Amino acid sequence: MTAPAKPEVKVVFQRPESFTDLTTHYCPGCTHGVAHRLIAEVIDEMGLREKTIGVAPVGCSVFAYKYFNMDFVEAPHGRAPAMATGIKRVLPQNTVFTYQGDGDLASIGMAEIMHAAARGENITVIFINNAIYGMTGGQMAPTTLPGMTTTSSPFGRDVELTGFPIRMSEMLATMDGTGYIVRRSLHDVKNIRKAKKALFMAFETQERGLGFSMVELLSSCPTNWKIDPSKSLEFIAERMVPVFPLDDFKVNPELTKKRA
Repeated sequence: MTAPAKPEVKVVFQRPESFTDLTTHYCPGCTHGVAHRLIAEVIDEMGLREKTIGVAPVGCSVFAYKYFNMDFVEAPHGRAPAMATGIKRVLPQNTVFTYQGDGDLASIGMAEIMHAAARGENITVIFINNAIYGMTGGQMAPTTLPGMTTTSSPFGRDVELTGFPIRMSEMLATMDGTGYIVRRSLHDVKNIRKAKKALFMAFETQERGLGFSMVELLSSCPTNWKIDPSKSLEFIAERMVPVFPLDDFKVNPELTKKRA
């Protein structure tokens, strides 16, 4: 009697080469890990790892250099675009990206991001918008929703006192130096797939020398929102998307053409 044939084994999943084999420090339900995975996959699939340099500022992403298997530098709070500008100008052949949260990018780093975009710096920015300061204690951020409670707005954000949420993608899309500005979300599989395609386009914008590119990703923060992880994904869909609509705000027409 012959032994039954063994089934053929196929590899259907493996860790991206651009991703280190470490457990991240992020809270349960936080979608920073999803964003990291997408970036690593895109860099691998585009063959950019050996020439990529990431820039992480202060915030939840402060340890990003531990999770990406590539060159990485640490920037002061809000100053990642300035540091990325210097790196890209000195090493124009390299792929340079920043990974920033909303408090970092839209508050303390507002000047840096606006002027980098206005100058058309050929860098890529991944902007994680979770509508709150994550690492520093859950305070109100420039992107906090009207009425949303935080440690510094315990009765809810009062727009008469603190103004309305800042929509960074819409604002940066008005800059002549920008080549690709879009907003995506990480709250379900469909939108995660769209986010990955957007990251491809953002890095492609840089590779073609088409100017500043940014992908804004709506992300969850269950710990500081004080809701469970599954509810936090619903919060993105039901509360954040109406305030921060998912759309392409600027796409350089050259991106639709094949490379020469």
